[in-house]
Amino acid sequence: MSRPDPARRAAYDVLKAVRADDAYANLALPGALARHGVAGRDAAFTTELASGTIRWQGLYDAVLAACVDRPPREVQARVRDALRLGCHQLLGMRVPSHAAISTTVDLVRSEVGPGAAGFANAVLRKVAQRDRATWVLRVAPDPASDPVGFAVTAYSHPQWVVEALGQALAAAGDPEELEGLLAADNEPPRVTLVARPGRAALEELPGDPTPYSPYGSVSPGGNPADVAAVAQGRAGVQDEGSQLVAHALAATPLDGPDERWLDLCAGPGGKAALLAALADRRGARIVANERQQHRAELVRRTLAGAAGVEAVTVEDGTAPSWAAGSFDRVLVDAPCTGLGALRRRPEARWRRRAEDLRELEPLQRALLDSAIDLVRPGGVVLYATCSPVLAETRDVVGAVLVGRDDVELGDATSLLTTAAGLRADVPECAGPLAGTVQLWPHRHRTDAMFMTLLRRAARS
Repeated sequence: MSRPDPARRAAYDVLKAVRADDAYANLALPGALARHGVAGRDAAFTTELASGTIRWQGLYDAVLAACVDRPPREVQARVRDALRLGCHQLLGMRVPSHAAISTTVDLVRSEVGPGAAGFANAVLRKVAQRDRATWVLRVAPDPASDPVGFAVTAYSHPQWVVEALGQALAAAGDPEELEGLLAADNEPPRVTLVARPGRAALEELPGDPTPYSPYGSVSPGGNPADVAAVAQGRAGVQDEGSQLVAHALAATPLDGPDERWLDLCAGPGGKAALLAALADRRGARIVANERQQHRAELVRRTLAGAAGVEAVTVEDGTAPSWAAGSFDRVLVDAPCTGLGALRRRPEARWRRRAEDLRELEPLQRALLDSAIDLVRPGGVVLYATCSPVLAETRDVVGAVLVGRDDVELGDATSLLTTAAGLRADVPECAGPLAGTVQLWPHRHRTDAMFMTLLRRAARS
């Protein structure tokens, strides 16, 4: 009897942790690789097998339902995990059919037993009879009569997510780009590094410079921790969209003092680290705040040894202890559904629910209101979310603007140009409100970051 190979065992462990323990795939992966002694090319195989299986879970479940002689809910969860891994090898990776089937059967035999192994063998042989495109034509609704239903299955996204992303694109005037966005969500993201100014030079980072951010580099591969500047905390891993959020806040013209900055929702600390470096170059200092103690510890670790830091605090951002007008610049990187980062957080699409929007929206509005109170007259607030969903972007900003006469909407788009210090203008990035910015994975190869600039009215 063959034993399951370590790479597939590690991927199976990741799926089990995500399903049973609500783990995040990217956090479960390193431990699984270490337990099974997987490294190098095998580690890359495991990463794609686990992450790709989770991304395409919706389609694979539809395929399996067509191949199983019982309701899918009656299939043991452990067997279902293995069958999904088998589907991804057959339909999403360059693994020969005989190898994909035999290794998955070995895995089921080891984890569940011989009876389940025979069942898995029969099911996967049926799966192997068609390629992914052919399966989509068989199991997805007709795109002509049910375009949303087709997209749900063909691109493996929940229906409410497809609808919310479609509405966001329509508000930006680009409804025809929905399939391109959904396809981009299923592409493994590039690993992007950031050189924190004054602490690391861009030349210390491997790879090509990012197209827009003056601080970033697209990694050519390998473990980022092997890069000296990253290991020493002078550089880090950070999506280019997040780099642009920090850049936009720092690049906003400001009259009067510019000495004290605030990152109101700083965890885990990536944007705060870049802002601290930018603040230090001007003689300013940043307060990095996080409501949850364990996330504040992550911020402290990220900022360890960094200049430009006044303090890391643990405060409720909706009711903080600072006096009104205490800061010159404030970043609100608000808690959100994270639907703009589905490329790198594959489990989020299955874990989030439409109901989450109703719970998050009051918090987002309260945080933005609080930030406006905390910035001095003439100061600026940048509101950002890693989500393009209108309920978390346009609607939050619009509701806050209606309730206040002491703030005006600025032009964030003007901050993402070569004139504002970028390598190149960021094309076609207009958001759903005039002057707001919306980045897109399919267009800019970044997370779908939204940002808007608000300026506190100066005293007359």
